[in-house]
Amino acid sequence: MEIERKFLLRDDSWRRSAGEVVAIRQFYLGRRDDFSVRVRIVDAAQAYLTIKTGAGLSRGEFEYPIPLADALDLEPARIGRVIVKRRHRLPLGRHVIEVDVFEGDLAPLVVAEIELESENDLVDLPAFLGLEVTGDSAYSNALLALSGFSDTSSL
Repeated sequence: MEIERKFLLRDDSWRRSAGEVVAIRQFYLGRRDDFSVRVRIVDAAQAYLTIKTGAGLSRGEFEYPIPLADALDLEPARIGRVIVKRRHRLPLGRHVIEVDVFEGDLAPLVVAEIELESENDLVDLPAFLGLEVTGDSAYSNALLALSGFSDTSSL
C-alpha cells in the first residue's frame, strides 16, 4: 500500500536541503481508471515494473525489479510519452520529501510527494510546499504520460 500526499511548490527554497538526486525515465504499458502498469529506469542502471491500483491518498502498489535489458525491450510497446525527471530527496523528520523536476515537454512542472505511514500520519509541512494536488489526476504520472500537462497557471 502506498500512502502519499502530493504538492506543487511555492518556490525553489527546497533546493537548499536537497540531498540525493536520481535520474528517472519511465513509461506506461497500460492504464485505465484506477489502474496502471509502469516501467521505471533509475540512473540508467536499474529497472522496475510497477502496478498501481486505486486512486487518492491510499493506493495499491506492487513493484518488482526487472532486468534493464527487459525494460529497454518493453519501451517500444509503451502508451503515451516517456517521462523524464530528476528526483531530489529531502529529509523531513521521519519522512522524506521527493521533489520531481520534470524535463522535456513536461518542464517546468515540479511536484513534491511525501509518503506516509498511515492516512492519519501528521506531517509538519515546510513553507516551500504549495497547493496540495493529492488525488488530482492531472498530476498523476500516468495521465502526464498520456495527455501531457497544459495548466501552467499553477506552476
